[in-house]
Amino acid sequence: MTTITPFLWFEGKAEEATAFYASVFKDSKLGRIKRFGDYMPGPKGEVMTGRFTICGQDFMVLNGGPNGDQRFTEAISFFIAVDTQQEIDYYWTALVADGGEPGPCGWLKDKYGLSWQVTPKVLEELMNDPDIEKADRVTKAMLRMEKIDIAGLQAAYDRA
Repeated sequence: MTTITPFLWFEGKAEEATAFYASVFKDSKLGRIKRFGDYMPGPKGEVMTGRFTICGQDFMVLNGGPNGDQRFTEAISFFIAVDTQQEIDYYWTALVADGGEPGPCGWLKDKYGLSWQVTPKVLEELMNDPDIEKADRVTKAMLRMEKIDIAGLQAAYDRA
């Protein structure tokens, strides 16, 4: 079966990043790390490539050297769909820690520059309500938020 695996380029921090993501996501698994000197010339012991899995999704990493203008952008991001405010708070706090940046509408960048959106599953349900006025109120409430607040969304939905 053909698979697609995101391949992430880090500037000298691939091993650190894989350990970070494995610590944030409880159902993670670290895979094999290949180091320079094991298979090819380079600074012996420095990570060349690695693998990890979070939420059943495999990722590959590369220490690709200086990235220059080839940094992560919002054009590629990861979407975390959660059930509770507690999960939103947990992922938001963990991913913006130590140099990450909050953004609008549940978006954030982690300390490595990767973009994530932490969103409750109920948001899609509320925004797609057949009552256009309710859906519009929820959308407007969400657009004013950084970290999504489920109670705030529900209050906007319930407002008459």
